Amino acid sequence: MSTKRLTRGIAAGAVAMIALAACGSGGEDGAGSGSDTDEPIVIGVSLPLTGDFAEPGKGVERGYETWAQVVNDNGGLLGRQVELKILDDASDAARVVSDYESLIARDEVDLLFGPFSTRLVVPASRVANEYGMLFVEPAAAAAEVFENGFDNIFYAAPAIAPDHYNNLVDHILSMPEDQRPQTMAVAAMDDPFAQGTAYGLRDKLVEAGVELLVDEVYPPNQTDFNAIAAQIADADPDLVVGGTQYQDAVNLILALQQLNYQPRMAAFSTAPTNPEFPQAVGGAVEGILSPTGYSNAAEWPSNAEFVEAHIALHGEPPQEDEANAYTTGQVVAAAVEAVGCAEQGECQQQLIDYLRGATVDTVVGPLAWDEAGRPNGAHMILQYVDGEIAIVLPEGTATAEFVYPKPEW
Repeated sequence: MSTKRLTRGIAAGAVAMIALAACGSGGEDGAGSGSDTDEPIVIGVSLPLTGDFAEPGKGVERGYETWAQVVNDNGGLLGRQVELKILDDASDAARVVSDYESLIARDEVDLLFGPFSTRLVVPASRVANEYGMLFVEPAAAAAEVFENGFDNIFYAAPAIAPDHYNNLVDHILSMPEDQRPQTMAVAAMDDPFAQGTAYGLRDKLVEAGVELLVDEVYPPNQTDFNAIAAQIADADPDLVVGGTQYQDAVNLILALQQLNYQPRMAAFSTAPTNPEFPQAVGGAVEGILSPTGYSNAAEWPSNAEFVEAHIALHGEPPQEDEANAYTTGQVVAAAVEAVGCAEQGECQQQLIDYLRGATVDTVVGPLAWDEAGRPNGAHMILQYVDGEIAIVLPEGTATAEFVYPKPEW
């Protein structure tokens, strides 16, 4: 029989403790104890539960919670319950550093999970590397994350940002030359992930001969997209690409609609997968493309259990942030079960070494990594078809046919 105790701090830096542990098994301070098998395995996490990244940060938190629930309902790891110790870094890079230092050195947690966003994962990964801790993370896909020479970091998703559109690139280049897009425009937020996703598509298509007519960067807080939309509309490219998060994509699309610019193909990162997106752009979603590493409908072996458990715990189906968090747990759990340990010290290097050569089955598919921790897959491509978002690429997993050219807004 298990109990769940939940304490959330409302101030920045407050602790949220999700403890799903056998009755009477938890220690008074919640810290891990590698030598006492009656103690829970404590996993330290810092997340942006307030501040700029609060919305996706809370999604990652929900995914971690679901993973802990499922693991404990199935007997735990190594016969021990798992307990999440979550700190709120308030979306601040300095805070995330102090959080992970505290979790490792003061709280002596057994394992770590990563935070959300490249801006937080990069400094956090340095701390984990200094302490020799395995660091699996769910939400930093920018190339710079994997360019620090660390051997302990692993990204729990199918592909890093520059490779998100690889399936779309392959599809475009498979078209007869006179039918594929000949020109393109790119507008990207000044953000490592947003730019990485858009620029990966841009660079591969430019190399293949597509002419780049517009290439704009805007700050994260920009709300007025009239000038950028005017540049794109005046250039009239076949393909428009948005390196976007959410509200910026909505505002850019609305501005393009007002100018009656009609691209033959339109691709935006992140925003189209949000359930509120269709209403936000006035229902004009038909044909819009977006990469994703996760689908509720994917037939990976553990996905049905994840979706069912997540709905039971949180009242709604999981989105990509939740899925990548759950995947983080699956990757760490696979290493722990294979190596047979979960504690600081020599165990951590054993966990790292195991994942270097492993392939792990997850809710986003089988994952394996290169020497820098980059996954070796590609994202699925979603498209709005008949008003519903569907998988259109790769063809082997598609639930609808790719629509091209894009219908008018």
